[in-house]
Amino acid sequence: MSHTAQAPSKAQTPGRRDIHQQVTDTIIKQLESGTVPWHKPWQGEETKAFGLPYNGITQNHYRGINILLLWGSAIEKQFSSSEWGTFKQWADKKEMIRKGEKGSMVVYYDVLEKEDDDEIRKIPFLKTSYVFNRCQLNSYQPTETVIEKPKQSLVERIQKVDGFISNTQAIVEHGPKGACYSPAEDKIYMPVTEAFIDTKTCTATEGYYSTLLHELVHWSGAPKRLDRTKGKKFGDQDYATEELVAELGAAFLCAEYDIATAEKGDHANYIASWLKALKDNKNCIITAASEASKAVTYLKGLQPQ
Repeated sequence: MSHTAQAPSKAQTPGRRDIHQQVTDTIIKQLESGTVPWHKPWQGEETKAFGLPYNGITQNHYRGINILLLWGSAIEKQFSSSEWGTFKQWADKKEMIRKGEKGSMVVYYDVLEKEDDDEIRKIPFLKTSYVFNRCQLNSYQPTETVIEKPKQSLVERIQKVDGFISNTQAIVEHGPKGACYSPAEDKIYMPVTEAFIDTKTCTATEGYYSTLLHELVHWSGAPKRLDRTKGKKFGDQDYATEELVAELGAAFLCAEYDIATAEKGDHANYIASWLKALKDNKNCIITAASEASKAVTYLKGLQPQ
């Protein structure tokens, strides 16, 4: 079924199709095309599409896997807005979607009640819905000019992000060890700021902070915090999932602070590693996105009220 502007889309009823597989296939398709849906596009343009996607009617931000689904759709369709809504929500605001425009899939959990031995069991299951971007409305007028962010040659401190990290009380040590989180020491190691340079994908400043936020998400998973399963060695499923949690968590935080996420040096192998993880386990991407959102919520909870 094609979800177009002619008719509002309907959510799935349980048992009709495997939504976990459908979501995973969507992300796999984007990766196979060379697009990493949690990275900003690399044309040097700043677009509003890569803030955290939100519902323009409720003003609530989407969470977990829905962030990736909508970011991926924004890349594919070249949207310049992070505002979304269902067919009905836009109609209630007297907004019309352009004829022929297709909606973008989001997912959410519902509960099925089933009677078993005189007891009512509640069974959660995934449902789908479809939303439309503000750029798909008849009333949308694209902006004519795009302001490009000036590049910096060295890391410049971003006080808001420094404050955010400091408030977590995570120990961050700069030195020659490279970027990593040491579970045994419960410490984050980072290269000295002078080691970060401008690249085609981001400034030195953006590279530094996106790397640090990646390690901070790892830090959030320690046993005395969120207690995530880490994996024992590179390449096993738990290791791959935890790396994906850190990637997505950093991407979510970077979006809030308008920081480009640093592209990995070997882009092809980087994409191939995620493809393997997703193909081996259809639940991997949904689980990782959910855990990433939990990590971000946890880190925000450490901030002063």
